Amino acid sequence: MGGSDHWIDSLPQAVLLTREGLVTRVNAAAARLWGVPQERAAGRPVLEVVRRHTLETLLERGGELELEVTGRTLRCTATRDGTLGALIVEDVTEHRRREAELREATAVLSHEFRTPVAALRGVLEALEYDMPRDLAQNFVRQGLQETERLARLAEDLAVGFRPTRARTLPLAEAFARAERLLSGDLNARRASVTFGQDHLVRADPDKLLQVLLNLIENALKYGPPAAQVEVQTHERGTWIEVSVLDRGTPIPDTESLFKAHTRGRAATGQGSGMGLYIVRSIVHGWGGQAWAERRGDANAFCFTLPGVGGIG
Repeated sequence: MGGSDHWIDSLPQAVLLTREGLVTRVNAAAARLWGVPQERAAGRPVLEVVRRHTLETLLERGGELELEVTGRTLRCTATRDGTLGALIVEDVTEHRRREAELREATAVLSHEFRTPVAALRGVLEALEYDMPRDLAQNFVRQGLQETERLARLAEDLAVGFRPTRARTLPLAEAFARAERLLSGDLNARRASVTFGQDHLVRADPDKLLQVLLNLIENALKYGPPAAQVEVQTHERGTWIEVSVLDRGTPIPDTESLFKAHTRGRAATGQGSGMGLYIVRSIVHGWGGQAWAERRGDANAFCFTLPGVGGIG
């Protein structure tokens, strides 16, 4: 191996070169991928190095394919020129994960935006006609409410794709923001929400707010009318557990609710079934857990986030 091709070892992709079916060179990334030292790979049959017939066949005919290997997605490209061949393997796991997130975001858009857009259309069509002033004002108020809902949806989507900006904050700060944003909904439903003991936590404030809003809105929506939603907090070692409790009917299969496009049996109206999926995705992002369980006469939707010691 001459000094002129040392650049190949700086490539992030795994590169394997062959001549007449024998390996002539693997770069450093390929040696790590297949666990074969570079000097031992040279001169050996391709199959002995890559240990997959699919890759050996790909090298023989050329082309491209994707492989799932130990939870990673690998894009494999092979080229041939007479007796010479090259196999390039790139880890595209994060790229595919990002694509999946974008597909889910599109699903959220198509489902969640449909209801307020339809309501706004109805309001504008109604306002085209002459009507008493108080009735017209009522339609305007409805339109403003739906506009605020659209703005919230757009904000929720943006939060999911922003870089994480974690900082230390008291839970009370996030609770106060959530209560302020939900005040209109609480008044309309004649409902109330109480919050548990404060704790210092480490999280992205916007993403923590998104989790709280999703869970409290669900509790208001599926709990009994004029209900009191209770948000409890508990220390769990170095983690803080936050639980949102409602007095709704028992949920038979709580785990399925956290899957994409899944809604509870009591769900009414239009919705994407993405809310709890997004909650779990955000919570997993900071290393926590999200789940639901029955506690006495209440449904508890819970999540954990890193704690940083007591207040004060």
